[in-house]
Amino acid sequence: MTGPTSGTRPDEIRRHNRTALLRRLHVDGPSTRASLAAELGLNRSTIKALVDGLAEAGVVAERVPALRSGAGRPSLLVLPQPHAAVVIAIDVRVEHVAMGFVGLGGEILGRDSWNLHRTRDPGEVITHIVESARLMADDLDATAVGVGISVPGVVRRADGHVHEAPNLHWTGVALGKRLEAVLKLPVQVGNDAELGALAEHVRGAARESSDMVYISADVGVGGGVILSGQPLRGSGGYVGELGHMVVNPRGRRCYCGCDGCWETEVGEPALCRALSLPDDAPRGAVVAALRALDDPSVLDEFSGWLSLGLANIVNVLGPELVVLGDLYTALPASVVDAVSSAVQQRSLVSRAVGGTQVVTSPLGRDAKLVGAAELAFEPVLETL
Repeated sequence: MTGPTSGTRPDEIRRHNRTALLRRLHVDGPSTRASLAAELGLNRSTIKALVDGLAEAGVVAERVPALRSGAGRPSLLVLPQPHAAVVIAIDVRVEHVAMGFVGLGGEILGRDSWNLHRTRDPGEVITHIVESARLMADDLDATAVGVGISVPGVVRRADGHVHEAPNLHWTGVALGKRLEAVLKLPVQVGNDAELGALAEHVRGAARESSDMVYISADVGVGGGVILSGQPLRGSGGYVGELGHMVVNPRGRRCYCGCDGCWETEVGEPALCRALSLPDDAPRGAVVAALRALDDPSVLDEFSGWLSLGLANIVNVLGPELVVLGDLYTALPASVVDAVSSAVQQRSLVSRAVGGTQVVTSPLGRDAKLVGAAELAFEPVLETL
C-alpha cells in the first residue's frame, strides 16, 4: 500500500488511512484489527483509533466470529454496516432496467426491474427510476447517499452526459444532470462494459488481476479495460468501443457506418444466426438454445471471429485475463476453452506473457449493476 507523502498534514493522513480502511472492509469484508494493521501497513494504535471512530459513527461494528479456533479469547471481527452508507445502482439495458439498493460492503439490500419493450424515451426512463427509487427507499427504510448508472453507450464521465447510446436510440442525453436534479443526490454515469470491468476487478473473476479486459455481449459488444489496477477511461471518458473494431471489411454494415465491425460477427444477432434463430430472438430463447446445444461445432465460425477479435485486443493491451460477460456466459465451456486456446496461439503478446486466460464472468447478469454500485461508492468512501 502506498501511504501519504512526507509533509502531509495529520488530518489528511487520518482521512487517507480512514478511507483505506473503509475500502478494505467494503471490498474484502470483515477482518480483525491485527489483520487490518498488517494489510494496511499501520500500527495497532492507529487501527484502534480508526475502528473506534468508525464504530462510534455506526459505520462499522465488532463481533465475535461465528467460528472460533484455538483456546483463549477470540479476536473480534470488524464488520462494515450495510445501512451506514447505501447507494442506488442502476443498469439500463436495451430491453430492461435493473435497480438495486446496495449497502456498504456490497450487499444488495433490495431490487427492482422493469422492461423497456414499449418505450426507451429517456424522460420516461428517468421518471420510472425516480419513482422506483422512492418506493424502495420507503420499503427498505434506507437513505441513499449516491447513485451509479450503467448505460450501453458513449458516456462523458465528467457530468454523465450520454453522447450516444445507439441501441437505446439516445443521442445527447444529459442523464447525470437530469437525475441529480430530481433525486437530489450525486450521480455517476458510466459505460456498461467499463462498469462490468470494474465489477469483475473488485468482486469477480479479476480480483487478483491488475491487467484485464471485460467483453460484454448484449445486443452490441463493448469492452472495459483495467490496466495496472486502474480503469482505462481515455480522453473525456470515451473508451471501450471494442465492438467497433473492423475485422471483416466485406462483412455486414454496422449501425456506426462501417462494414464488418466485430460486433456484427460476434454480437447477439450473429449468435442467433449461428444457432439458426431469428436475429431478434428473445434473450431467453438464445440462452436456452446455447444450454441445449448438442453440437458445439455449429459455433465454429462465430468462435473464429471471437478469437480473432480477442487476439487483436490482447496484442494491443496485453492483459493477463479476459472476462466474457452477459450473453457470453451461456457459451458452452468447450467453446470458451477453444477460444482461449486460439487466442494463446494467435497472439504474440499472449505467448510472451505465458498465456492470457479467457474465462466467463461469475457475476453474470449482475456484473453491471455491481459495477454501477462500485462507481457510486468511489466518492462515498472518501467522505464517510
